Amino acid sequence: MSVLRSPLLLAALSGWHTLTRALDHLQAPAALLARGYVAEAFFRSGLTKIRDWETTLALFGDEYHVPLLSPGAAAVLGTTGELVLPVLLVAGLGGRLAALGLSVVNAVAVISLSDIAPAALQQHVTWGVLLAGLAIFGVGRWSLDHALVKPWLRRVTGTPTA
Repeated sequence: MSVLRSPLLLAALSGWHTLTRALDHLQAPAALLARGYVAEAFFRSGLTKIRDWETTLALFGDEYHVPLLSPGAAAVLGTTGELVLPVLLVAGLGGRLAALGLSVVNAVAVISLSDIAPAALQQHVTWGVLLAGLAIFGVGRWSLDHALVKPWLRRVTGTPTA
């Protein structure tokens, strides 16, 4: 009997196949959970900023040192990014672009703070890893990109999309 045909190997391969199929079915909900987790954090931050705009401007003037932008421009751009991009990310509309945009917001937040607590830095790293995964692997089947954009692209271009 060949090792490749042994009952133990065949059972292990069958179990592996079953496990990978089950994990494949979890990709869409896992992507949605990752999108929601990151989007909530950034959206709440944006809401905090617009609730007290004077304090936001003061923070961007005194605490956050965003390179290349005036404090006012940085406040407007950062707050807009924190309010618009999470909505797009959760909906999965332009999801990869939203993930990349929030990655920029995340990186600028870390760079612009002169002193960041280790726990806060770890949170930014977690968001960064999740956003990188969404940008690289896509936002999943449970998204408007998958439901609307991909079929439209197939129709317009006449080519299949992955």
